[in-house]
Amino acid sequence: MTGVLITGGTGKTGSTLAELLRKSGVPVRVASRTPPADAPHAVRFDWNDPATHSAALHGMDQVYLVPPVNTTDPMPLVEPFLAEAERLGVRRTVLLGSAIVLPDAPSALELAAQVRARPGWVVLRPSGFMQNFLAPHPLGERIRRRGEIRTAAGTGRVGWIDARDIAAAAAALLTDPDGHPDDRRDYLLTGPKALSYQDAAQIITHHTGRPVRVVPVGVAEQADTYRASGMPDTFATALATVDAGIRTGRDDQVSTAVLDLTGRPPRTFAEFVQDHTPQWASAGTPED
Repeated sequence: MTGVLITGGTGKTGSTLAELLRKSGVPVRVASRTPPADAPHAVRFDWNDPATHSAALHGMDQVYLVPPVNTTDPMPLVEPFLAEAERLGVRRTVLLGSAIVLPDAPSALELAAQVRARPGWVVLRPSGFMQNFLAPHPLGERIRRRGEIRTAAGTGRVGWIDARDIAAAAAALLTDPDGHPDDRRDYLLTGPKALSYQDAAQIITHHTGRPVRVVPVGVAEQADTYRASGMPDTFATALATVDAGIRTGRDDQVSTAVLDLTGRPPRTFAEFVQDHTPQWASAGTPED
């Protein structure tokens, strides 16, 4: 059979993408470390177990590639997978990259470059996920438990994007038999407007009635918060440094790629909040 292999198939973008592709009549194989028992054609896939890679790829002609998470060095695990995909004749891979570049992490940039170098393969570079404001992400968990956002970003802004719009952009590329007409290899994906954490807090407060405050912290303190959530030390430090980099305006960017690919504009942050209001409004009393 031919179809789309979705690594990270139970994640934020992968699960939505699988649903969109099935509705379009595209055969889908969901790959994850713990494949859901009720998902058709689901397979076990583990980046640390190369024996699962060939089996997952067998018979698939397209791949939605979600690299290993919580690492600054994905290439040692992903490079053999890319080589196997090419050997097996995968004609299109859509890589979930990132517009936010981790410091001292050339491996992620190398991965994107390798994907762009292959004909028909594409890199998506989404900005920060709106879903980060929901639990169990550390940012969302702190909002839920304490009614606060701790950040080293100051008033810097990010073009936050809903993961559902990332999935829609990927679906547009994976359902076009000839590739997208402009034949681009790289798409910056953002929401319709760049927002600061203060803007986001105000929107959540307005639509949910749950007061959310912003607490400025330094990079070291932010890294400690990430480590306390269970992130590996190196990754926690890198994310904290990214947070501080937002202050410089580096991530204050907006693109039209979602509209260009899907024919509709990306969701606003207010629309995202309205769709998920119960997850904040039902939270308990903020802790000290």
